Amino acid sequence: MKSTDFITAAIVTYNNMEQAKVACRSLKEHTEKYPLKLTVIDNASSDGTAEYFSADSKICFTENGSNIGFGAAHNKALSMGVGKYHFVINPDIEINSDVLSALADFMENNPDIVMAMPKILNSDGSEQFTPKEKPTFKRLYLGRLSGLCGSFKKIRDSYTWADRDIKTVTDIDFCSGCFFCIRGEVFEKLGGFDERFFMYLEDADLTLRAKEFGRAVINPDICVTHMWRRESADSLKYLFIHICSSFKFLHKWRKR
Repeated sequence: MKSTDFITAAIVTYNNMEQAKVACRSLKEHTEKYPLKLTVIDNASSDGTAEYFSADSKICFTENGSNIGFGAAHNKALSMGVGKYHFVINPDIEINSDVLSALADFMENNPDIVMAMPKILNSDGSEQFTPKEKPTFKRLYLGRLSGLCGSFKKIRDSYTWADRDIKTVTDIDFCSGCFFCIRGEVFEKLGGFDERFFMYLEDADLTLRAKEFGRAVINPDICVTHMWRRESADSLKYLFIHICSSFKFLHKWRKR
């Protein structure tokens, strides 16, 4: 669906209302240069999310009848209209400056870039190292054993670029789904996320597909804070989902 908005943003929630409230508040407070169409898409939460956000006239709210997954829920934004620059944002993100306008301006000035992410910070201000290379079996599985020995840690550090100091705009294979900007027309051409991924690696898949239309980069001059919980490291349920997604990803991209 075509939209006349310059920037749009979508947050998908599932029983994390308090975090989503903070994220939305920071986005509305700090996005100043351009009008922001902010959409919250709820995957049938039971924590009062629907009641709270449906009452906010400054937020476009839509509710799914069940938990349909991260990518499928974000794809709902396509039918609601995405702007020239569309932001995918986790509910556990906070900003303290007009990063949406800054990233939109950055991409406006660099028409060869179709997807971009900022530097991701932990709540203490340290850098959060998310994957940036194309996922492989070695990176996905041996890298998870980074706490066991130095060899596995090197694999993980190479995958997330924890061993690099990024000071300039740099091309990457993997824009983290916690926060990125994509050109709306490209998001539409791709049909959004591949909904075969319920959760995890749909962001890597989208980035690789988007690179058929241009560059995907990280801009270290723009930063956001991510209150990362790493569910798959602490929950057997989410670990299982992560493993399923990894096999789907590796099968899909095995010959590419």
